[in-house]
Amino acid sequence: MRSLFFVLLTGLLVSYIPTTLKKHFPDHPSKPISKKEREPISEANLLYDKMNLGEVLKFEAFEQALQGYHTLHPKKTNILTVIDFTLPSTEKRMVVIDMEKEKVLFRTIVSHGRNSGEKYAKSFSNKHGSYQSSLGFFLTENTYQGGNGYSLVLNGLEKGINDQAKARAVVIHGADYCSESTIKSTGRLGRSYGCPALPRELTKPIINAIKNGSLLYIYADNPQYLAKTTVLNTISSRGLLAQHNEIMGDSLENLN
Repeated sequence: MRSLFFVLLTGLLVSYIPTTLKKHFPDHPSKPISKKEREPISEANLLYDKMNLGEVLKFEAFEQALQGYHTLHPKKTNILTVIDFTLPSTEKRMVVIDMEKEKVLFRTIVSHGRNSGEKYAKSFSNKHGSYQSSLGFFLTENTYQGGNGYSLVLNGLEKGINDQAKARAVVIHGADYCSESTIKSTGRLGRSYGCPALPRELTKPIINAIKNGSLLYIYADNPQYLAKTTVLNTISSRGLLAQHNEIMGDSLENLN
């Protein structure tokens, strides 16, 4: 009789405890955490949140720029500049970031090439006489006084994509057509011959902040560029996982 009592009591407890846990702890996981949920947070995610970049820059643009920064950056300067050509010219689509201080230095409107599109830049070229903007990674070089005033030389780092930038005289300079007043009167910015042109009042401070060896990335979520670039395509997934693990303190073996 006593044995039968304990059997019945055990059965009641077995059925009662899971129900009680679910009632009082509804978020208690009822199934194993998926592999995707166990994946580490990337450096790009961490920095993007830490610097509150969600308000000024698309994550995909920053993530790709950061990959190039680690691969191409000569360590002369900690400045990273990103131009997002998926945005219209009426928006502030150029962002200058101090990676060491984890701080946004500038955010501004910027013009694209006249044959790249009207309000949006949709067509890109590395060819002379195209009057189109080029995509990809550039290294800033020296400054000079030219026909557009204080200007900054850009060296395209990607063969066949933007390596003719210097020969095409694609430089950063100021322009009257890159202004809020132009946007108000025409509904978009004026356009250059391929140069990323800036508002006159910001030209000197931005050029001085990014000159002499900083990295510039022009992003457009462009399939042709993504298929052709070797900068982004040569970064292995295993290398990214190792980078993630170093940040999160996990070992690579635990992820395989």
